[in-house]
Amino acid sequence: MTVIDISPSVMQFLLAFIVVAPLLGALAALLPAPPGLKGKNPDQAVLRHGVTVTGAVLVAAIVLAAGFDHDHPATMQATTDISWIPALDVRIHLGIDGISLPLLVLTALLTFLCALYSYFKLPAGPSPKAFVALVLVLESGTLATFAVLDLLLFFLAFEMVLIPMYFLIARWGGDQRQAAAWKFILYTLLGSVVMLLGLLLIGLKSGTFDMVALATDNGRGLTTSVQVIAVLAIGLGLAVKTPMWPLHSWLPDAHTAAPTVGSVLLAGVLLKMGTYGFVRILLPVAPDGMRTFAPYLAAFAVAGIVYGSLACLALARTGAKGDLKRLIAYSSVGHMGFVLLGIATMTPTGVNGALFANIAHGLITGLLFFLVGAVKDRYGTADLDTLAGARGAALYGRAPRLGALLAFAAVASLGLPGLAGFWGEMLTLFGAYSPAEGLSRPAFRTFMAIGAFGTLLTAAYMLIVVRRVCMGEHAPHSRLSPDEQTPQAADGPQQSGAAGSPSSGGAGPRTATTPQLADIHPYEAAAWTPLAALTVVAGLWPAVLLGLTDPAVQQLLAGGKS
Repeated sequence: MTVIDISPSVMQFLLAFIVVAPLLGALAALLPAPPGLKGKNPDQAVLRHGVTVTGAVLVAAIVLAAGFDHDHPATMQATTDISWIPALDVRIHLGIDGISLPLLVLTALLTFLCALYSYFKLPAGPSPKAFVALVLVLESGTLATFAVLDLLLFFLAFEMVLIPMYFLIARWGGDQRQAAAWKFILYTLLGSVVMLLGLLLIGLKSGTFDMVALATDNGRGLTTSVQVIAVLAIGLGLAVKTPMWPLHSWLPDAHTAAPTVGSVLLAGVLLKMGTYGFVRILLPVAPDGMRTFAPYLAAFAVAGIVYGSLACLALARTGAKGDLKRLIAYSSVGHMGFVLLGIATMTPTGVNGALFANIAHGLITGLLFFLVGAVKDRYGTADLDTLAGARGAALYGRAPRLGALLAFAAVASLGLPGLAGFWGEMLTLFGAYSPAEGLSRPAFRTFMAIGAFGTLLTAAYMLIVVRRVCMGEHAPHSRLSPDEQTPQAADGPQQSGAAGSPSSGGAGPRTATTPQLADIHPYEAAAWTPLAALTVVAGLWPAVLLGLTDPAVQQLLAGGKS
């Protein structure tokens, strides 16, 4: 069944256009604008160009999804297969199935929303031309990662995103941006070198780099020792990008320093490239190797869940001077731990949960970083003690719509039933309860229990964030200055419109005049509403996504036999 009937040749063109158009758009952004398109403000013209290109890619992705045959999501569709380097049997092989299609659409959507947001709120830094070009190159590399079906092309696309993200952090980031950018590039490059060795080992030992042929073979052409070495090498490279504890330490620094749109893209799509590699390459191509390492992967996954949650609790406590962006970054370590746990179960239930959690994390954490960026723009800081102090945010009283949306994103992130974050975590825990044959059931049930405990910790720190940032904190009476303790301060008339007044849900002493904040701007609403709406849709109607992924996962785990 397709929503609209599209011929195979048009589907091929759409997928190729989605991958190539951002790259061409990046080149066009760097060229001088034609006289008729310059307008009065060349900077705004190039930002408008970015919105146009990413919008066209999003439209193409939606049309591609509409033309996708939903009755056969396990079949590769819109395929292109052209010989590129005959001597190495490297081919330009593109295609999508039920696993890659949701990630493709998510990437196109988030990049368009980031371009739209940047048109109105460009981060401080060098030329807008370079900014737009880097975002478009980043989009092209990410989309290519989810569309290519050749191991070497996968590696090239995987690496293509590193340089744009490095410059986005280093040139448009905040404090400590140079150190954070270097840490990001060094960690990911070192992981990628090891991953390349593993990919070459698989290609040379099996005689092909074609991912479809390798998945169909299901490891039968590779010895167990080769599979174990390949999983270790490739898995390390993918684990850095995911990021898996303890290879995660680059992530909090990168998120804290990155501009808002950089954080959205980093959390929303770049982290998904690592987990996608586990599902697309390691599970079907080296099942024996994955079975050997699955318990260790699950152990690191649940360690990341608990570690990320404890780090967030430490940052959220009063007096810790925790950064809200850094807290959301550590929450990603925990959420991606659930994805890795689902993959480690090697069961359809667990892997489907991992893929669902991938999409949910992209929607919810992308929205959270947008919101945290907006709060930081309004206050000039993301320090939790400042935001929650006696003269802090109290967003419910000062910017009620912004506060409500932040609370919504927080409860979605903690896995509230009825929202997207719930289903992925639940399915991964179900998968851990009954792992694949050959895996230790007592061990995985222990991992399930630890993961379930992690959900409680997640709820704890997210609710603390909502209480402190959205509701604010009253200063204890004993800490008030003598002037603030006078009868006039205690009983005098209320400041009209002040956040400290009872009528506004106050966050501070009643003598403090705390002006209202700008609430959600129209361009912010345009960028954030789709993410909030899809979070609700995915939570209430999970079959839309699971109907795509489940048949593809079943076939992938069976080696193309089902």
